Amino acid sequence: MIEIIIPGEVQAQERPRFSRRGSFVQTYDPPKSKNYKKYVKECAEKYRPKELLDVALELSIDVYRTPPKNISKAKKNRIEIEEETLRPITKPDVDNYAKGIKDALTGVIWTDDSKVVDLRVSKFYSMNPRAEVKIKILGE
Repeated sequence: MIEIIIPGEVQAQERPRFSRRGSFVQTYDPPKSKNYKKYVKECAEKYRPKELLDVALELSIDVYRTPPKNISKAKKNRIEIEEETLRPITKPDVDNYAKGIKDALTGVIWTDDSKVVDLRVSKFYSMNPRAEVKIKILGE
């Protein structure tokens, strides 16, 4: 099993952007998404296997977000945030978190993110924002 902790606020994958040059349309990642993917690659580099994984994989991602400012101080101090059991039910969606991380790990951990056949993504509030990524080869 490979376990990667990506410190800091997690950036959800944003919608692709398009630009037109004459009759040619170019698609590109928005800067925030592009920079976050680069950061994830840097964090994951030290966990790079000798050979990129090219087998069925199980991926688990736990996203820990800073509580929003509109949560009252009393609620922020509540035990749920300290124990990281208070769950955000706001945007962004969990699949947008997963997409950016999966794309970033392609070429670092696995050959292609299509190797992920089992995916679990959860989001929590925490005063210590981060993403915890666990990659397991199925059948191990």
